[in-house]
Amino acid sequence: MTGKKVIVLGATGTLGANIAVYLKDIGYDVVAVGRRKSDNGFFADRNIEYISANITSKKDLDRLPGKDIYAVLHFAGALPASMEGYNADLYISSIIQGTLNVLEYTRRVGADRIIFPQSLFDVSYLFGTRIPIPADSPRKAPLDGDHAVYVIAKNAAVDLIEHYYKVYNIKRFILRLSRVYLYHPNPYTFTDGKKIMISDRYLIYQALKGENLEIWGDPDRVLETCCIKDFLQIIEKALAADCDGGLYNIGSGGSTLRERIEGIAEVFNPEDRKSGIILCPEKKNCQQFLLDITTTCSDLGYEPQYSWKDYLIDFKKDMENQPFAKLWGYEKDYMI
Repeated sequence: MTGKKVIVLGATGTLGANIAVYLKDIGYDVVAVGRRKSDNGFFADRNIEYISANITSKKDLDRLPGKDIYAVLHFAGALPASMEGYNADLYISSIIQGTLNVLEYTRRVGADRIIFPQSLFDVSYLFGTRIPIPADSPRKAPLDGDHAVYVIAKNAAVDLIEHYYKVYNIKRFILRLSRVYLYHPNPYTFTDGKKIMISDRYLIYQALKGENLEIWGDPDRVLETCCIKDFLQIIEKALAADCDGGLYNIGSGGSTLRERIEGIAEVFNPEDRKSGIILCPEKKNCQQFLLDITTTCSDLGYEPQYSWKDYLIDFKKDMENQPFAKLWGYEKDYMI
């Protein structure tokens, strides 16, 4: 039991909520901070203090504890996946100005370290091969598409964090996230500002009905995989690490498109109805990539433990038990 106090910003979000609950369970004194006015009592049920604050407001951050803070986990900020339409100002205000405000708070309270999620798309220029992308690859923002300003803002935030490390010796653990796989009741995302169903969720719904599943393009293309449990292991190890940190790739070795879709059929098919797997090589390929996690393993002692199928089994369990329903609601609340 550590007893150390940590601040989790973005605690009502997908990753933030899981981080806050997990760290409380392993003995940290957690303060959950979110932009929502109310968490509906979700955190109080777990004996976690919840504070409503917007990181773009320095005055709001004055509501947070002013001393005895060990670490700040900064998972707040606008995301392309949740942005209807397009408003680049939100990326600048929440990610750049917001991060500067958070860093000033971190410095002021004397916290030892900060943990921050970096966008995978800062290395998107290296996508397309099976060669694992090194953690120290140069950060470059794409200059077109709905992620451009988002990644520009993320890169600027990383530079600010590095500046505070150099000047104020705040240890920094910057996590380049591949998609972290977990259950959330919302089956939709936004692409180019338009609402669409997440492809994995569509396939799961098809599998639950025993309908055929299509594999588009090359079935042996590899996509990086990181189950929420492996991600939380990295968070725990970043908090305990006896080093100054750096930039770490988040992944676990990847899985092929074929493995993914066959796994969905195996886990979600009814006993009496099995999905056929249909190869569609003429249809659009997925974008393949892998991340080199060597430094994550050597610096932090990370050891990937969960496979794609493990994730699917946990997803199905959470789909049935709805552990975050009080915070996020149910699938029916998001359906259109």
